[in-house]
Amino acid sequence: MSMGSDMYRQQILDHYKNPRNYGELEDPTYSHVGHNTSCGDELTFYVSLVDDDETIESAAFTGDGCAISQASASLLSQELPGMTLDEVEDLDREDVLDILGIEVTPMRIKCAVLAEKVVQDGAKIYRGEDDVEETTTE
Repeated sequence: MSMGSDMYRQQILDHYKNPRNYGELEDPTYSHVGHNTSCGDELTFYVSLVDDDETIESAAFTGDGCAISQASASLLSQELPGMTLDEVEDLDREDVLDILGIEVTPMRIKCAVLAEKVVQDGAKIYRGEDDVEETTTE
């Protein structure tokens, strides 16, 4: 095991124990809830856009679950401000795993990508591109 992966594990634990941007936004542009049924993770993301209706001003989340889902949500919430909804919709699994910085087992991929999927689905609903009530990763 390299020192690098140790450092990232510390980061995951830190974000799990002290999640950034945890809580609800006062008046979000949109919010969306999602579950990872295999692990029991649950996340709700709150996103506020600036006046252009396209660029994220702030993001926050609530919920609970395993360390990977919570750390992923915390880390993603720090990446989102300044991104456009187009950029959010272009995010993929690799981007999220890069943000996490650790090797994630296939069983845990769903935990890692839940936050991304919730934010993406919320954006699609907000834009009228989708009407999924709740996101699930199975």
